[in-house]
Amino acid sequence: MRRVVNRAIFLGRALRSNSTAVYGGFTGGSTVCQVAPYDTCSSSSSKWLSQNFVDRLSLSNPYSAHSVRFGSAAATSLAQDVQSNASLRSEEGFKSKDVVLFQYEACPFCNKVKAFLDYYDIPYKVVEVNPMNKKEIKWSDYKKVPILTVDGQQMVDSSEIIDKLVKRIRPDYDLDAAEEKKWREWVDNHLVHVLSPNIYRTVSEALESFEYITTQGNFSLSERLVAKYGGAAAMYFVSKKLKKKHNITDERAALYGAAEQWVDALKGRKFLGGMDPNLADLAVFGVLRPIRHLKSGKDMVEHTQIGKWYSDMDQAVGQSCRVNSDS
Repeated sequence: MRRVVNRAIFLGRALRSNSTAVYGGFTGGSTVCQVAPYDTCSSSSSKWLSQNFVDRLSLSNPYSAHSVRFGSAAATSLAQDVQSNASLRSEEGFKSKDVVLFQYEACPFCNKVKAFLDYYDIPYKVVEVNPMNKKEIKWSDYKKVPILTVDGQQMVDSSEIIDKLVKRIRPDYDLDAAEEKKWREWVDNHLVHVLSPNIYRTVSEALESFEYITTQGNFSLSERLVAKYGGAAAMYFVSKKLKKKHNITDERAALYGAAEQWVDALKGRKFLGGMDPNLADLAVFGVLRPIRHLKSGKDMVEHTQIGKWYSDMDQAVGQSCRVNSDS
């Protein structure tokens, strides 16, 4: 119950603090949510070590506020907001009985959606999609992940999924608040692009990444072996092309720079949303969560100031709300 009330507090605060946000910098549309890990899901192919093989594994490039001070009157208003928001969350909020996420475990955009669901205490089932044949989403005309179904209604694209869910939880939520919108776009248009060159930077790091991918993903034993060694070799070379495409000269420097850029955006606040995470916080956290215990993620935390924010986010998001498919 406490987490429900906390979420309601955040939703009330978000509307107020977003109205005082400062905009500037990055622009661009949201990226289609189709990556695993950190890259785009493509059409079918039978060639393992071709570019199509890389695409089949979803390993190509992803194309596609200020603190508020309350006086006594404001404190009274906040208490009323908390009460009404808690009522909204528990009585009029998200009532769906069946939420299913079709995903790749290591996909950063899938992890964006999961971070949102976990934070808002929305139970969801997971269907792990086999990237080789995608049989789990044969029913859908949309052949990329994540796909979220809510009582049978299909939603696609991570940012659009989150927008639709927010509107169901809080219809008057301001999705156009400048600062929050800017940094959500920054995640899709910049942060994701520095990840692949880092997690596949060396042969050993590529193998480490594919060990995680194939362990977490929906692979048969033979697919796992081929994907791990063939995929790691392929992505080691593909990452060099991605590095060149995005004008990255030093992979780690680019990763550290992105991390510090995010820390600077906080401007001393606990979260970009103030005392509680907003959608931009959840997006950054979701994208970074799969790499946190890889070498690249460990290096990022060791060499930048992002560790404190990440730890606070990990605590704020809390335990997964994933439920067994047969529950």
